[in-house]
Amino acid sequence: MPSFLAGALAAAALALVPAAPSTPVSPPVVLARVSFQSQADLDALAARLDLTAAVDRARGTVEAVLSAEEYSALMKEGRAVQVLEEPTRLLNTPRERSAAQRTGIAGYACYRTVDETYAAMENLANTYPTLASWEDIGDTWDKVTAGGNPGDDLRVLVVTNRTRLKPKPRFFLMAAIHAREYATAELAARFAEQLVTSYDTDPEARWLLDHHQLHLVVHSNPDGRRLAETGASKRKNTNTTQGSCTQTTWGVDLNRNSSFDWNQGGASSSACSETFMGRSAASEPETQALENYILSLFPDRRGPGATDAAPADTSGLVLSLHSYGGYVLYPWATSSALAPNATQLRTLGRKFNYFNDYEACQVSTCLYTASGSTDAFAYGRLGVAAYTFEMGDAFFQSCSSFESDIVPGNMPALYYAFKAARRPYQTPSGPDSVHLFLSASTVTQGTPVTLTAQANDTRYGTNGGVEPAQFITAARYSINQPSWLAGTPLYPMNPADGAFDASMETVVATIPTTGLTRGRHTLFVESQDATGQWGVPTAIFLTVQ
Repeated sequence: MPSFLAGALAAAALALVPAAPSTPVSPPVVLARVSFQSQADLDALAARLDLTAAVDRARGTVEAVLSAEEYSALMKEGRAVQVLEEPTRLLNTPRERSAAQRTGIAGYACYRTVDETYAAMENLANTYPTLASWEDIGDTWDKVTAGGNPGDDLRVLVVTNRTRLKPKPRFFLMAAIHAREYATAELAARFAEQLVTSYDTDPEARWLLDHHQLHLVVHSNPDGRRLAETGASKRKNTNTTQGSCTQTTWGVDLNRNSSFDWNQGGASSSACSETFMGRSAASEPETQALENYILSLFPDRRGPGATDAAPADTSGLVLSLHSYGGYVLYPWATSSALAPNATQLRTLGRKFNYFNDYEACQVSTCLYTASGSTDAFAYGRLGVAAYTFEMGDAFFQSCSSFESDIVPGNMPALYYAFKAARRPYQTPSGPDSVHLFLSASTVTQGTPVTLTAQANDTRYGTNGGVEPAQFITAARYSINQPSWLAGTPLYPMNPADGAFDASMETVVATIPTTGLTRGRHTLFVESQDATGQWGVPTAIFLTVQ
């Protein structure tokens, strides 16, 4: 072991003596690859250690954050434990702000602090009041507990065109339930900001906000995040009443505390464990606020039995952003049995990994047992399609990697999730309509215009399996409103080569403009494959003058 780590761990061993809540101690930790022998062995490790989602089955290793005590115990068991030096150094390095840095987490200028993020979301709502609202949905543990830190409100940013009051499909996006996972909150905040600020210029943002709702909890654990901003490897909330722990190990793992499958494996009953599930299901105010809000958004479409599937036309989507490991995960997390909607969940997962190239798989199959997660609650309790993205390769992801890899890989996946929220169990199996093009984007009234697009049934990732592709059988467009709204006229598009006989087709239509009012119009394009399934729409602007 490197000498600097040996000294740090020796000091850490002393720091493991229980500390009073008024004098917290944050001992050094190490990030290491730990060997495992089988799935059962990996599941047992998940119940006692702070495992990441970086599982290498070929090598039989999993990355874990270890205390000195845990490190020593694993070595005594005869396990191979490989300390990762540079990640360990980053986990134990105090945050320092350069003279040039004015905002953001010290040393990580691309990530806004809790205060900065909350201020940005509030400003977005104040600047665009018809498109965004910043709402209080509950309190954190510090907020409801007298005598300590002031705590925070748990807040949701609701993004939609509020002048259109008809019922809309809902996409619930949450981030940073594990405090130290820096990249998640920033990606989520940027997604909302991009949608709102580009509403007048981007046809995709416009139709999504006109006809869908985004509900974003950008910080699901703000109390814990404030500690993580100092450089502490803080995962849990800040509940100090459950045991005599250190500052970083106080608290309850909010992603093991949900009520659906609480205490079903992959979590700890030890208060100082990083996967401590709490003394009872949904014991924490943050968990209660998140669950109550999800229950307010989505109706229950799934029966009480483990094998009861949600109907194919179930609307709504829940996505929890995490780091790290490179996965698109879906239920179940406590059983190797397939979820009742496994086929549909897998299809949408492969659509996501077309963009981010993460492995799409069931939690318990590609990782380990993990009970009490928020996404499992959403699917298990209500039948809502629910996912976790494990992004990147570090908790404290470098800003260069965040900008070059995480944002470009995951932002289009978030846009697709928003599109698919209306029918997540149906439209992902249909073709995408992409590369929309008009022969002229602005025309004089009465001048016909040619609309061209590509209908593509092959846009699925292959990391986690191959999704079958079918021939394109139809394409259509509509003007100013999507096809599912009652009374919308639908117009056919034809194959450019004269026949629908491939899984990728160029489709065209001539649009007469005599009957269109002057001004800007939104054209929606959809495609259908041989199974009869229509994919999600894509939009383009046409201006008539």
